Amino acid sequence: MIDVSALHALRAVAALGTLARAAEELGYTSSAISQQIKRLERQIGTPVLAQAGRGVVLTPAGRAVVESAGEVFQALERCVESARSADEGVARGVVRLVGFSTALRGLVAPALSRLHRRYPDLTVNISEEDPDRALHSVHAGAADLALVHDADGVPAAAPPSIVRRPIHTDHGDVIMRRSHPLAGLGCAPTHADLARYPWVTSPAGTVCHQWFRRLFADTPTDVVVRHLVDDFSTQLALVEGDDVLALVPRLARPVLSAGLVAVSPARTPTREVQAAWRHSANASPAIHAILDALNPASS
Repeated sequence: MIDVSALHALRAVAALGTLARAAEELGYTSSAISQQIKRLERQIGTPVLAQAGRGVVLTPAGRAVVESAGEVFQALERCVESARSADEGVARGVVRLVGFSTALRGLVAPALSRLHRRYPDLTVNISEEDPDRALHSVHAGAADLALVHDADGVPAAAPPSIVRRPIHTDHGDVIMRRSHPLAGLGCAPTHADLARYPWVTSPAGTVCHQWFRRLFADTPTDVVVRHLVDDFSTQLALVEGDDVLALVPRLARPVLSAGLVAVSPARTPTREVQAAWRHSANASPAIHAILDALNPASS
């Protein structure tokens, strides 16, 4: 019979291209992954990997094994989840949760105390990963639940093995000094109002920089960006010290000092936060317990 851990190892190597990266993904040494692959080759009687420069590629037999592996893992997971559901639907065990940093800070961290009180036998292990990597981890079985967001309004691509559910809409506010002229405007500032003042913003390639560019997409004049800083606490310090404006997601926003205020612009940027898990884990009481805890209406 094929060893399930060896099958996991082969699928990770197929997705990541090297034994070393597969080992890092699964928490083994490269030597251990190599031994698992050799054991799998002995079990099926043919090579599944071939050298390709510094990496490896699947043989035709290896490709056939990987293409069938998804059904195997889903069947095994359904078996486990059926047993858990039959056991009075109690949420217990370990859930490996991955997600982007602001969701971990703004959604997961506040939910943990509620989870601990309601489900003392449930443990959540957390790792920070960007959306694409998080979805891959769930698909590959290296994680059980992911929190992802859409990038510039477009959800990250996910394989058909993944279920996604919206759990939160994050908004961006403009942070400014309480003494700033726009703070006393009496109405939501327009993009034309905001374009008159200098800014600190996140570097290019980040979601917040995309928000910033969309905010001024139809502004005829160039907006002055005085500082490029990724850390939001540093952005707030610059707002307070240099009288610039900053666009900060509510999930990521540190506590504001007495001298700062958050103002919602007339064109408020948003992003949808989604939870993602495998179809085969639909019946998991533990995953649904976490989803309930992440829902503000459940608190």
